[in-house]
Amino acid sequence: MRTLKTRTALKAVRVFYFETKEKVMTEIFKKLALLGDVWVLWLLLGASIFSVGVIIERWKVFRKSEVNFPDFIDKLTGFLEKGNLAGAKDLVQNGQGVEVRVASAGLSHLFKGYASVEEAMTSRLVLERSRLDKNLIVLGTLGNNAPFIGLFGTVLGVIKAFNDLALNGSSGVSVVMAGISSALIATAFGILVALPAVIANNIFQTELKKKLVNAQSLIHLFQVYLKDESEGHLRRAVKRTSKEEVGV
Repeated sequence: MRTLKTRTALKAVRVFYFETKEKVMTEIFKKLALLGDVWVLWLLLGASIFSVGVIIERWKVFRKSEVNFPDFIDKLTGFLEKGNLAGAKDLVQNGQGVEVRVASAGLSHLFKGYASVEEAMTSRLVLERSRLDKNLIVLGTLGNNAPFIGLFGTVLGVIKAFNDLALNGSSGVSVVMAGISSALIATAFGILVALPAVIANNIFQTELKKKLVNAQSLIHLFQVYLKDESEGHLRRAVKRTSKEEVGV
Protein backbone atom coordinates (compact mmCIF):
# COMPACT_ATOMS: atom_id res chain seq x y z
CA MET A 1 0.00 0.00 0.00
CA ARG A 2 2.77 2.41 0.96
CA THR A 3 4.69 1.46 -2.18
CA LEU A 4 1.68 2.29 -4.34
CA LYS A 5 1.24 5.65 -2.63
CA THR A 6 4.95 6.37 -3.03
CA ARG A 7 4.84 5.58 -6.75
CA THR A 8 1.78 7.76 -7.19
CA ALA A 9 3.47 10.64 -5.39
CA LEU A 10 6.63 10.29 -7.46
CA LYS A 11 4.58 10.22 -10.65
CA ALA A 12 2.76 13.36 -9.60
CA VAL A 13 6.07 15.08 -8.84
CA ARG A 14 7.47 14.11 -12.24
CA VAL A 15 4.38 15.35 -14.03
CA PHE A 16 4.50 18.62 -12.11
CA TYR A 17 8.23 19.00 -12.83
CA PHE A 18 7.92 18.47 -16.58
CA GLU A 19 4.83 20.65 -16.86
CA THR A 20 6.57 23.43 -14.95
CA LYS A 21 9.71 23.05 -17.08
CA GLU A 22 7.67 23.20 -20.27
CA LYS A 23 5.85 26.31 -19.10
CA VAL A 24 9.13 28.00 -18.16
CA MET A 25 10.70 27.19 -21.54
CA THR A 26 7.60 28.37 -23.37
CA GLU A 27 7.57 31.60 -21.42
CA ILE A 28 11.27 32.22 -22.08
CA PHE A 29 10.86 31.66 -25.82
CA LYS A 30 7.73 33.82 -25.88
CA LYS A 31 9.59 36.70 -24.24
CA LEU A 32 12.41 36.27 -26.75
CA ALA A 33 10.00 36.18 -29.65
CA LEU A 34 8.13 39.26 -28.46
CA LEU A 35 11.37 41.22 -28.61
CA GLY A 36 10.74 41.17 -32.34
CA ASP A 37 13.24 41.41 -35.15
CA VAL A 38 15.03 44.58 -34.05
CA TRP A 39 17.89 42.82 -32.26
CA VAL A 40 18.35 40.53 -35.27
CA LEU A 41 18.69 43.59 -37.50
CA TRP A 42 21.39 44.97 -35.22
CA LEU A 43 23.13 41.59 -35.32
CA LEU A 44 23.05 41.61 -39.12
CA LEU A 45 24.32 45.18 -39.19
CA GLY A 46 27.30 44.19 -37.05
CA ALA A 47 27.91 41.15 -39.26
CA SER A 48 27.82 43.30 -42.40
CA ILE A 49 30.37 45.75 -40.97
CA PHE A 50 32.62 42.84 -39.97
CA SER A 51 32.21 41.29 -43.41
CA VAL A 52 33.21 44.52 -45.17
CA GLY A 53 36.25 44.79 -42.90
CA VAL A 54 37.35 41.24 -43.80
CA ILE A 55 36.79 41.90 -47.51
CA ILE A 56 38.95 45.04 -47.44
CA GLU A 57 41.69 43.32 -45.41
CA ARG A 58 41.78 40.28 -47.73
CA TRP A 59 41.72 42.51 -50.81
CA LYS A 60 44.86 44.29 -49.59
CA VAL A 61 46.61 40.98 -48.91
CA PHE A 62 45.75 39.54 -52.33
CA ARG A 63 46.69 42.78 -54.06
CA LYS A 64 50.15 42.67 -52.50
CA SER A 65 50.49 39.08 -53.74
CA GLU A 66 49.79 39.93 -57.37
CA VAL A 67 52.43 38.66 -59.81
CA ASN A 68 52.63 38.78 -63.60
CA PHE A 69 53.15 35.04 -63.59
CA PRO A 70 53.63 34.39 -67.33
CA ASP A 71 56.37 37.02 -67.44
CA PHE A 72 57.90 35.80 -64.17
CA ILE A 73 58.06 32.13 -65.16
CA ASP A 74 59.49 32.99 -68.59
CA LYS A 75 62.32 34.98 -67.01
CA LEU A 76 62.94 32.33 -64.35
CA THR A 77 62.97 29.56 -66.96
CA GLY A 78 65.54 31.50 -68.96
CA PHE A 79 67.82 31.86 -65.94
CA LEU A 80 67.47 28.19 -65.00
CA GLU A 81 68.08 27.08 -68.56
CA LYS A 82 71.33 29.04 -68.68
CA GLY A 83 72.35 28.10 -65.14
CA ASN A 84 72.31 31.79 -64.15
CA LEU A 85 71.70 31.42 -60.41
CA ALA A 86 72.60 35.03 -59.66
CA GLY A 87 70.00 36.27 -62.12
CA ALA A 88 67.37 33.92 -60.72
CA LYS A 89 68.04 35.06 -57.17
CA ASP A 90 67.90 38.71 -58.18
CA LEU A 91 64.55 38.04 -59.85
CA VAL A 92 62.98 36.72 -56.64
CA GLN A 93 64.86 38.89 -54.14
CA ASN A 94 62.31 41.67 -53.72
CA GLY A 95 59.17 39.86 -54.91
CA GLN A 96 55.98 39.92 -52.85
CA GLY A 97 53.84 37.28 -54.53
CA VAL A 98 53.19 33.71 -53.44
CA GLU A 99 54.83 32.34 -56.56
CA VAL A 100 57.94 34.46 -56.02
CA ARG A 101 58.36 33.32 -52.41
CA VAL A 102 57.89 29.67 -53.38
CA ALA A 103 60.54 30.03 -56.10
CA SER A 104 62.85 31.75 -53.61
CA ALA A 105 62.52 28.80 -51.23
CA GLY A 106 63.54 26.47 -54.03
CA LEU A 107 66.55 28.54 -55.02
CA SER A 108 67.80 28.73 -51.45
CA HIS A 109 67.87 24.90 -51.20
CA LEU A 110 69.36 24.04 -54.59
CA PHE A 111 72.55 22.64 -53.08
CA LYS A 112 70.66 20.06 -50.99
CA GLY A 113 69.28 18.09 -53.94
CA TYR A 114 66.00 17.95 -55.81
CA ALA A 115 64.14 16.19 -52.97
CA SER A 116 65.02 18.96 -50.52
CA VAL A 117 64.08 21.61 -53.08
CA GLU A 118 60.67 20.03 -53.58
CA GLU A 119 60.03 19.75 -49.85
CA ALA A 120 61.15 23.34 -49.19
CA MET A 121 58.93 24.73 -51.94
CA THR A 122 55.96 22.64 -50.84
CA SER A 123 56.44 23.75 -47.23
CA ARG A 124 56.53 27.38 -48.31
CA LEU A 125 53.42 26.85 -50.42
CA VAL A 126 51.53 25.49 -47.41
CA LEU A 127 52.48 28.56 -45.36
CA GLU A 128 51.46 30.93 -48.15
CA ARG A 129 48.15 29.15 -48.60
CA SER A 130 47.43 29.47 -44.88
CA ARG A 131 48.23 33.19 -45.05
CA LEU A 132 45.91 33.82 -48.01
CA ASP A 133 43.15 31.55 -46.71
CA LYS A 134 42.96 33.39 -43.38
CA ASN A 135 39.49 34.79 -42.54
CA LEU A 136 37.91 33.49 -45.76
CA ILE A 137 35.91 31.12 -43.59
CA VAL A 138 34.22 34.22 -42.12
CA LEU A 139 32.97 35.25 -45.55
CA GLY A 140 31.84 31.72 -46.31
CA THR A 141 29.99 31.44 -43.01
CA LEU A 142 28.24 34.77 -43.39
CA GLY A 143 27.34 34.05 -47.00
CA ASN A 144 25.73 30.75 -46.05
CA ASN A 145 24.01 31.78 -42.82
CA ALA A 146 23.09 35.47 -43.03
CA PRO A 147 19.85 34.74 -44.97
CA PHE A 148 18.80 32.24 -42.30
CA ILE A 149 19.50 34.78 -39.56
CA GLY A 150 17.36 37.28 -41.45
CA LEU A 151 14.60 34.68 -41.84
CA PHE A 152 14.78 34.03 -38.10
CA GLY A 153 14.28 37.74 -37.49
CA THR A 154 11.28 37.73 -39.83
CA VAL A 155 9.69 34.82 -37.96
CA LEU A 156 10.15 36.64 -34.66
CA GLY A 157 8.63 39.78 -36.16
CA VAL A 158 5.60 37.85 -37.42
CA ILE A 159 5.12 36.24 -34.00
CA LYS A 160 5.16 39.66 -32.38
CA ALA A 161 2.73 41.00 -34.98
CA PHE A 162 0.19 38.25 -34.32
CA ASN A 163 0.60 38.72 -30.58
CA ASP A 164 -0.24 42.39 -31.07
CA LEU A 165 -3.30 41.33 -33.07
CA ALA A 166 -4.42 39.08 -30.22
CA LEU A 167 -4.08 41.97 -27.77
CA ASN A 168 -5.68 44.67 -29.91
CA GLY A 169 -8.35 42.66 -31.72
CA SER A 170 -9.66 43.71 -35.11
CA SER A 171 -8.73 47.32 -34.46
CA GLY A 172 -5.05 46.33 -34.58
CA VAL A 173 -5.07 44.77 -38.08
CA SER A 174 -3.32 47.72 -39.69
CA VAL A 175 -0.71 47.70 -36.96
CA VAL A 176 -0.16 43.97 -37.51
CA MET A 177 0.23 44.41 -41.26
CA ALA A 178 2.79 47.12 -40.62
CA GLY A 179 4.61 44.79 -38.20
CA ILE A 180 4.72 41.96 -40.75
CA SER A 181 5.98 44.33 -43.42
CA SER A 182 8.68 45.53 -41.07
CA ALA A 183 9.59 41.95 -40.15
CA LEU A 184 10.23 41.05 -43.79
CA ILE A 185 13.01 43.62 -43.83
CA ALA A 186 15.11 41.22 -41.75
CA THR A 187 15.06 38.61 -44.52
CA ALA A 188 15.95 41.20 -47.14
CA PHE A 189 18.75 42.52 -44.93
CA GLY A 190 20.09 39.00 -44.40
CA ILE A 191 20.29 38.44 -48.15
CA LEU A 192 21.92 41.85 -48.58
CA VAL A 193 24.60 40.91 -46.06
CA ALA A 194 25.16 37.51 -47.68
CA LEU A 195 25.59 38.67 -51.30
CA PRO A 196 28.85 40.67 -50.94
CA ALA A 197 30.31 37.97 -48.69
CA VAL A 198 29.53 35.22 -51.20
CA ILE A 199 30.82 37.20 -54.18
CA ALA A 200 34.03 38.24 -52.41
CA ASN A 201 34.65 34.73 -51.08
CA ASN A 202 34.25 33.24 -54.56
CA ILE A 203 36.66 35.78 -56.05
CA PHE A 204 39.27 35.22 -53.34
CA GLN A 205 38.95 31.43 -53.54
CA THR A 206 39.40 31.54 -57.33
CA GLU A 207 42.46 33.76 -56.98
CA LEU A 208 43.86 31.46 -54.29
CA LYS A 209 43.43 28.37 -56.48
CA LYS A 210 45.16 30.14 -59.37
CA LYS A 211 48.14 31.02 -57.19
CA LEU A 212 48.37 27.45 -55.87
CA VAL A 213 48.37 26.08 -59.42
CA ASN A 214 51.08 28.58 -60.41
CA ALA A 215 53.21 27.59 -57.43
CA GLN A 216 52.80 23.90 -58.25
CA SER A 217 53.97 24.56 -61.80
CA LEU A 218 57.10 26.21 -60.38
CA ILE A 219 57.84 23.13 -58.25
CA HIS A 220 57.59 20.94 -61.34
CA LEU A 221 59.76 23.38 -63.29
CA PHE A 222 62.57 23.10 -60.74
CA GLN A 223 62.32 19.33 -60.81
CA VAL A 224 62.66 19.32 -64.59
CA TYR A 225 66.08 20.94 -64.38
CA LEU A 226 67.32 19.29 -61.21
CA LYS A 227 66.42 15.78 -62.42
CA ASP A 228 67.95 16.37 -65.84
CA GLU A 229 70.02 13.23 -66.50
CA SER A 230 72.13 15.05 -69.06
CA GLU A 231 73.33 17.39 -66.30
CA GLY A 232 72.32 20.66 -67.88
CA HIS A 233 73.46 24.17 -67.14
CA LEU A 234 71.57 24.45 -63.85
CA ARG A 235 73.07 21.32 -62.28
CA ARG A 236 76.55 22.31 -63.41
CA ALA A 237 76.03 25.81 -62.01
CA VAL A 238 74.88 24.37 -58.68
CA LYS A 239 77.93 22.13 -58.47
CA ARG A 240 80.25 24.96 -59.45
CA THR A 241 78.76 27.38 -56.93
CA SER A 242 78.83 24.73 -54.22
CA LYS A 243 82.52 24.08 -54.79
CA GLU A 244 83.26 27.80 -54.70
CA GLU A 245 81.46 28.14 -51.37
CA VAL A 246 83.47 25.35 -49.74
CA GLY A 247 86.68 26.66 -51.27
CA VAL A 248 87.44 23.69 -53.47
